[in-house]
Parts: sequence; structure tokens; C-alpha cells
Amino acid sequence: MSTENNAARPLDGIRVIEVGQLLAGPFAGTFLAYFGAEVIKVEPPGNGDPIRGWRILDEGGTSFWWRSLGRNKHSVTANLRSDAGRQIVRELIGSADVVIENFKPGTMEKWGLGPEVFADNNPGLIYTRISGYGQTGPYALKPGYASVTEGFSGFRHVNGFPGDAPVRPNLSIGDTVSGLHAALGILLSLIGRSGSGSGQVVDVALYESMFNLMEGVIPEFSGAGEVRQASGTTITGIVPTNTYRCRDDKFVVIGGNGDSIFVRLMEAIGRPDIAHDPDCADNRGRVIHEQMIDAAIEEWTTANTSTHIIDTLEAADVPVGLIYSVEDMVRDPQYIARGMFERVEVPGGEMDIPAMSPRLSATPGYTTWAGGDVGANRNVVLSELGYSREDIVRLAQNGDI
Repeated sequence: MSTENNAARPLDGIRVIEVGQLLAGPFAGTFLAYFGAEVIKVEPPGNGDPIRGWRILDEGGTSFWWRSLGRNKHSVTANLRSDAGRQIVRELIGSADVVIENFKPGTMEKWGLGPEVFADNNPGLIYTRISGYGQTGPYALKPGYASVTEGFSGFRHVNGFPGDAPVRPNLSIGDTVSGLHAALGILLSLIGRSGSGSGQVVDVALYESMFNLMEGVIPEFSGAGEVRQASGTTITGIVPTNTYRCRDDKFVVIGGNGDSIFVRLMEAIGRPDIAHDPDCADNRGRVIHEQMIDAAIEEWTTANTSTHIIDTLEAADVPVGLIYSVEDMVRDPQYIARGMFERVEVPGGEMDIPAMSPRLSATPGYTTWAGGDVGANRNVVLSELGYSREDIVRLAQNGDI
């Protein structure tokens, strides 16, 4: 069980107050908690973070997803619409190294919890803000869900098939990528603080996080006027790299775009004529003859099973792999050998949640406990702030916590 692991972690001793909800801010908090930070998650009284009730629910009405996203966090409740609730959060942030919030810009200032409030009494605070379009600029106050900002970033434009509506992965990738950017900003700021003693504001925009994934799109447009378009299962200008159907109706990805790899691939599929065609000797030539090359590969894959294809190409040292579903992942010996599933206790039994990367040899991250109930650690955390048992009862009765 992960709960038995007491190894030192790189963020031990760092206190994080997570005030955000749903996904981007909480994912950043999960990442930090996995690597040792003490993350105190502030949730609204009652149902808590809405993501607790999203997607597939267990018998008690709690999202299975929550068990992963809420791992290693201490949950407290505070009503940010009441003076007493805001005072609790103010005290928590005053005691922290890091705060993470992902409300609409200006919301924390409206509540008297903006970064300037803590400049004097907590000058080392790293104040992390996640929003759709960032804290500045003409779009700062626009609603900015990840789905919208993925489109604004240019990411959605290059996804899908030519002539069809752009598609999205069946994941909230903009939120997750932004959460990783927030965690990266926090870690950079902690390094900076170790020298200066001063904190800073980390400003993460969802669209900018996705914009960071756009590779050569900007220089290609600036230098050549090229507007990269959707290309289905291929990637423009690199041949061959594609997804192919097999005889058993499974799909494999084959990457044969290196010059020597291409030769081995075409020989393995019985096409030495293409393997040694001077017109296909480098990527520039292969791009010109992409349709011919893909047709030859597809003719071979549709005539053979996925097992035969993988065995043949791996023997030829050609990159190849199945398109995996989660069912394939949990059975695969590589996933298992690398410890990619962590078994945790949940009400009514146990379940697997995903391990988090990167892997650190000396101070690895790990799951200590799965996401718990709303406000499960409220009394302990408030007691540490100096609130008496009577204070806590009164705050609860008033709806402040």
C-alpha cells in the first residue's frame, strides 16, 4: 500500500493553500502534494469541490476521479462569501509558502485576498493564479474554460481531419497542461526564493499553456507564411508516421520517419523497391511520395494481425505500438513494472489510481491517501490556527465553514 511509504520527498515542509476548484488549480495541488507538499484544500461548505460529483460515481455518490485528484490533500471548508470564512482563508494563506487560485481575475481581490494583502506579513509567498486568459490584457475578464481556450490557443485548429470540424481529445487537456505549468512556475519560484527570500506572483493562462505546445507553428508562419492545418492521423511534413488498421481491427502506430528506419520498415513489409528508391531516401522525398508510402504500409497492415505486425517490426527495430485503451494499460507488464498504478483504500474497499511522473531516484513522489470527505481535516487545521472547539462549532452553525 502507498500509505506505508514514508520516504523523504523533495517538497517536504512546503505548505500550499489550494483555493481553486474543478481541475487546473487542483491538478497543480495534486502534483505538489504527490511530491511532499502539505496541501490544504479549501472547499465550499456542503458539497465541496464540484468535481467530487463529476463523471462516474461510486455507491456513495463520490466521483472515482476525486480519489485521484484529491489524494494527499487536507480538506477544510470555508465560506468565501462570509467575513469569517474569508478570515480563515486569510490566516491560512498568511501561514503558507504557496497559494493556488483559479477564479476569474479580480475575484480574490474582491474578497480581500489578493496578493497585495500578504506582501508585508508574508513576503515569501508564491501567489499562483490560473485563469483562461491571464491576469492582464483585453480578454482577462472573459470566461475562460479550457475547452474554449484550447481553441483560442490554436491547438484545436490542428486536430481532426481536413475539412471536418476540429476535434478534442476526450480529456480536459487544457486544464491538466495548465496545472503542470502552474506547478512548474511554483517550483521555479521556490528556487528563486531560496536566493532572494522573496516570493512572487505566478500568472498562468490556460490558452498560453496550450500555446506552449504549438512547436513550430509560429516560426513557420512568420518565416514562410505557412498555416499548419489538421492532418488526421498523420503529422504534416514527417513521413511515414501514421496510425494503421490491422486485420484484427486493432490499430497500430508506426513511426518510420528516420532514414535508416524507413529502409528497415519497407524491407520488413516486403517492399524493398520502396526501401531503396532514391526518391524516398530522405524525409523531403518521402513527403512528396506520402500517399504511395502510406498505401503500401496500409496494404500490409490490413492483411496481418496486430500481433504479427508488432512482432515483425520490433524484430526490425522499427518503432511500433498498439493504440491502448485503459483496459490494455492495466494489463501491460511495462506499466506494472514501472509502478504506474497505486492501490489505495476507499470507502468500501480498494481501487487503483495513477502514479504521477517524473520518477525521482532519491526522493520519489507517492500517494499517502486517496481523496477524502469534504472538510475531513477542518477541525485539526483550524485548531492549529488557534481556533477553539467552541469557535469551530459556532462557525459551522453560522455556515462559515
